[in-house]
Amino acid sequence: MLGNLNGWHFLILLVVILLVFGAPKLPGLAKSLGQSLKIFRSEMKSDQTDDDSTDKPAK
Repeated sequence: MLGNLNGWHFLILLVVILLVFGAPKLPGLAKSLGQSLKIFRSEMKSDQTDDDSTDKPAK
């Protein structure tokens, strides 16, 4: 879907995002997105460690 976008398309998309959200709100939006990704990654790691501990057979 996004494979046929070039530099001008991204520039226009950036301008539209700036118009919709406004420049003052963008740092807060980026911060909340970063926090959400950090929580998601930590949950994925905890799921992997839980799966690894349950896959081992008991002796």
